[in-house]
Amino acid sequence: MNPAQSRSSADAYQRPSKLYRYSQRQWLERSLQLGEFRLRPPPTEMQMTAPVQQITPFGARRSVAASTFLTLSMANSWDEKLFDIFGGADTCLVVHDAEQFGERIHRAVQRTLPSWAGIDAAISYGMPSPLGAAFSKARQLALEKEWLFAWRPTQHITSCSPVVIRIGSIESIAELRVRGA
Repeated sequence: MNPAQSRSSADAYQRPSKLYRYSQRQWLERSLQLGEFRLRPPPTEMQMTAPVQQITPFGARRSVAASTFLTLSMANSWDEKLFDIFGGADTCLVVHDAEQFGERIHRAVQRTLPSWAGIDAAISYGMPSPLGAAFSKARQLALEKEWLFAWRPTQHITSCSPVVIRIGSIESIAELRVRGA
């Protein structure tokens, strides 16, 4: 591995200084004021393309369906195009302290789902991520610039449903921005 590959690989695991969530204002106001976030299983199209032979923590295995993990998707950069990519988005939650935010998210999930393990990292576009199928997407989706938080159960389950967590107000580390601001 050359130094450039090593550097980009390390960047995939180091949280960016800021995180962005593009959505509708009504939901992002709840996120800002209450620290409310909805964790959900991955989209169906990702579940169908997960490689069966993956053995990494967030890869699909024969005994565990790809839908048996929960995710929270953010972006790692501000980009006006992302309002269109995330249909219906009219506002962006800008988290100015991604480190504090990430730690609070993981603590809240640990309290809510104590027997689940979590990790967050950048999505790998066009090539498999060492973290498995949850962190791998097709190259044509690279405009999403996704930073993903993901959790999986430490015990066998057959499926999972969305979960809402609250981390408390994040108004001291985040703000809402509207398109064109």
